[in-house]
Amino acid sequence: MIYDSLQTFLENGQKAIAKGPVAIILVEDLVEVESTIRHHQKLDFASILVLRPAGLELPEDLSDTLHIITWDPFEDDATETAVNAISQATAPGTWIYYCYNAEYLMYPFMETRSVAELLAFHTEERRHAMLTYVVDLYAKDLNQHPSGVSLEDAWFDRTGYYALAREDAANGYARKERQLDFYGGLRWRFEEHVPYLKRTIDRISLFTSAPYLEMKSGHVFNDEEYNTYSCEWHHNLTASIASFRAAKALRSNPGSRDVIGNFSWHNSVKFDWNSQQLLDLGLMEPGQWF
Repeated sequence: MIYDSLQTFLENGQKAIAKGPVAIILVEDLVEVESTIRHHQKLDFASILVLRPAGLELPEDLSDTLHIITWDPFEDDATETAVNAISQATAPGTWIYYCYNAEYLMYPFMETRSVAELLAFHTEERRHAMLTYVVDLYAKDLNQHPSGVSLEDAWFDRTGYYALAREDAANGYARKERQLDFYGGLRWRFEEHVPYLKRTIDRISLFTSAPYLEMKSGHVFNDEEYNTYSCEWHHNLTASIASFRAAKALRSNPGSRDVIGNFSWHNSVKFDWNSQQLLDLGLMEPGQWF
């Protein structure tokens, strides 16, 4: 189904979000749109919504199975506005996931378990959101892949990740409970080219809808418990989003594209496109029992 606006979808597409988990793919440009969609289709989301700029065409075999919504990615607060509107339109407790094009959800043992199984287990753990680490992917050979994007030549950093306590500005900058700001990847190594508020790699990209819930800038929510990395009594599942988004931005931005000649360094490793590699490096957590 194709909808000419988000409002049209919200008025006529209720069946698409009647059952979760629902995936929202926010298309910012034409890079790896098809591969992003196909990757998430394999994870067995109940429904996939593709928000894309007007004029973007998709293969017929894809468009017949998706809900395609015209969306302007350059409007102010475009992501927050779209995700919040869709969340509010779903039944409370519906699991929602969102990402951008050229991003790929990875979670523990995904080769044998569906995303519904992942979220069913997380729900049993009495968790309503899941922390995801955005792992920056990049092409090793920028002469061959000047956009910084290549699924076949995808690399990432095996070290250089760290976390700092998240402070509460409204409470005398006290440390927030079970919340951290995570850093690493391209946004750490080339931080001089990245705005301060865009340098973190944590994102609450999986969450359950609630009437009061609102996503804010920085990929966090107005309910502080949603922003925590685990519950109070033990470790919980976390996932990763393998993302070319930072590489794309650094290669297209006039201030960085002619300065950065290579993303590769001695701690670069080939991305294997499997969950075990990310588990071994600590870039996602299987929790206590999953």
